[in-house]
Amino acid sequence: MAQPLESNEGASPLEFRPMTVADLPEVLAIERASYPTPWSERAFRSELMHNSYGHYLVALYEGKVVGYAGMWIVLDEAHITNIAVHPDYRGRGFGHLILSEMEKRAVEQGCTRMTLEVRPSNHVARRLYQRHGFVARGIRKGYYSDTQEDAIIMWKDRLP
Repeated sequence: MAQPLESNEGASPLEFRPMTVADLPEVLAIERASYPTPWSERAFRSELMHNSYGHYLVALYEGKVVGYAGMWIVLDEAHITNIAVHPDYRGRGFGHLILSEMEKRAVEQGCTRMTLEVRPSNHVARRLYQRHGFVARGIRKGYYSDTQEDAIIMWKDRLP
């Protein structure tokens, strides 16, 4: 059973660092456990090696990759491409910490707004995004090719 975060004078129990190709086995295991249609190793490699707009990080807990996130930064906007926490580490607030770190890094890159897409059926993620101040602003019809499920487009207009 997941243990909630313990307060340590505001210190995060997670360490963050840029994702590297060497992280892909752990990242892909989390990706496959988290999404019905996971990104391929080739997609992650391409993002890491060829996308100058892409910014990807891993979250480490006690030295182990337990989560990751990615975003594209274009001008003053950040677009979250993916975010996931290993199933064994969910329920500890790690998703909140990872999203907070992405927001912080977006601000450091000059971003003032952030956007993302989420499945209507992903209630846990939607609650996380709403707690972070994201607001639903639109729908992308049939966005998810695996189920033809729509995507809710969410925006946060003022990053911290």
